[in-house]
Amino acid sequence: MSKMSAIVRLRRRELVLGAAAALLSPPVLAADGARRVVTPGQTEGPFYPAAYPPDMDNDLVRVQGRAADSLGQVTHIAGRVLDKRGAPVRGATVEIWQCDANGIYNHPRQTGLQRRDTAFQGYGRTEVTADGGYSFRTIRPVAYPGRTPHIHFKVNAPGVGRLTTQMYVAGEPGNARDGVLNAISNAAQRASVIVRLEHAGARAPATLLGVFDIVLDI
Repeated sequence: MSKMSAIVRLRRRELVLGAAAALLSPPVLAADGARRVVTPGQTEGPFYPAAYPPDMDNDLVRVQGRAADSLGQVTHIAGRVLDKRGAPVRGATVEIWQCDANGIYNHPRQTGLQRRDTAFQGYGRTEVTADGGYSFRTIRPVAYPGRTPHIHFKVNAPGVGRLTTQMYVAGEPGNARDGVLNAISNAAQRASVIVRLEHAGARAPATLLGVFDIVLDI
């Protein structure tokens, strides 16, 4: 890797981590001993990567070797992987995958692959920090036929197990009709996977921020 490439990748990482720091407060256990709502498991869906992309870091907007960013509204998603008491789950790995701004997944079973935005990474992976934190730089998810906007998540926690779930966007009209989302019968669990995306402010007016804490059943 050239010195310039290393500097560019470092700056991308600083942007992602900076957004995460702005979103997250220090981890605090519930003072009243209350338990967190466990994040519900959901289907992996048909488009989990058949092969991992060469570039699979936590910045899905910029693919290594491509000069331009992907299509779509840049969105920072950050949160923590926690247990039911609110303590961080250390050593966990978080994966995400989603369709591009055209509604196309990077998967051989996806129809319309010729329309795929090849500047969008489509899949990302990161390890949590010591306080259970993670962050991704991606795009605002879009709807496609039969599904409301969503991002797939998979958490692997050594010695604990694996959780696959999906994150949804608050205020999307398709949420009320989405069969996967509404298959979550527990109202509190259903609400826990619906995330409000806020504008980042004057410094990055076209960028969105969202917090999605993932609570494992431990």
